[in-house]
Amino acid sequence: IPQCLSNLKIVNLRKNSLDGSIPDEFHSGALTQTLDVGFNRLTGKLPRSLLNCSFLRFLSVDNNIIEDTFPFWLKALPNLKVFTLRSNRFFGQLSPPDQGPLAFPELHILELSDNRFTGSLPTNYFVNWKASSVKINEDGSIYMGDYKNAYYSYVDTLDLQYKGLFMEQGNVLTSYSTIDFSGNKLEGHIPESIGLLKALIALNLSNNAFIGHIPLSLANVSELESLDLSRNQLSGSIPRELGSLSFLAYVSVAHNQLTGEIPQGPQFSGQAETSFEGNEGLCGLPLQGNCLSPPTQQPMEEDKEEEEGVLNWKAVVIGYGPGFLFGLLIAHVIASYKTKWFVKIVGPDNHKEVDPVSLFMSLDSRCDSFNNKRVM
Repeated sequence: IPQCLSNLKIVNLRKNSLDGSIPDEFHSGALTQTLDVGFNRLTGKLPRSLLNCSFLRFLSVDNNIIEDTFPFWLKALPNLKVFTLRSNRFFGQLSPPDQGPLAFPELHILELSDNRFTGSLPTNYFVNWKASSVKINEDGSIYMGDYKNAYYSYVDTLDLQYKGLFMEQGNVLTSYSTIDFSGNKLEGHIPESIGLLKALIALNLSNNAFIGHIPLSLANVSELESLDLSRNQLSGSIPRELGSLSFLAYVSVAHNQLTGEIPQGPQFSGQAETSFEGNEGLCGLPLQGNCLSPPTQQPMEEDKEEEEGVLNWKAVVIGYGPGFLFGLLIAHVIASYKTKWFVKIVGPDNHKEVDPVSLFMSLDSRCDSFNNKRVM
């Protein structure tokens, strides 16, 4: 790459066979607004002299071999809107050293997929992100990197993973926001502050190690069109409130530990079955079957034992006389209802408490005496 680039407004060297590193030669007052060196064989680190590019709006170094930590220092650039590091060898924490918000003042698109980032994200991670609405640029355009004058016309182009597909996209509206952290080793909970990004249209956190529940605050991201949380360790149920996202066209929560019924509605029932596979506890459309539990059945062995017990009792009853039958039935009813209960026998003077066995013996002896007297 040529050493002197800072006098150029647009530097697009994308999809060549360049090697070496990005020159650290951006001097103070640099005019560069677009720096795109994606799809090359560049190594080294991001040049710190990029801090001199106060007009920089579009920075893409994706699909190279750059090995560096996340450049938190780029938050000093007041106009940076698009930043993509996809498919490099970036490593380390994505959380700022002070564990505060990421705090890029104008950032709309952040693509960090397929690197080696680790650690967790603090709950306030997205607090100071740009939750934008439709915005018109100074030149009257509503697209990022839309440069037009009497001599040339140029539009920034980037590759986005959107609705499960990679696509080259130009004319990106200034109101768009997309986040792609997929293919790293991020863990912990998904920050609830994600719900503050009102203009977010695509969120991809797949292929990480996030745990906990799907944030309920996602229901506030009213412009969301594509949501990919697949291949994590998320648990709990899918919030029913996500069914209110009227623009949501693509959802994938496959291969997590989710349970319960999939929210019903066009946003979910219209998805492919593969969007929910790999969650043993999930049920409902578009998965096969329903969420009704099958009726419980007693084991056949217990039924057989119970039936044999009834037959044995019948045999005992038939083999004895009426006196024994009377006492035996009463004792059996009392003892089988609750063995620790006692029966109060009311006498002329006081009350005595006896257990079921004593009661049975008493009744049995009285019945025998009655039978003997009747025979005599």
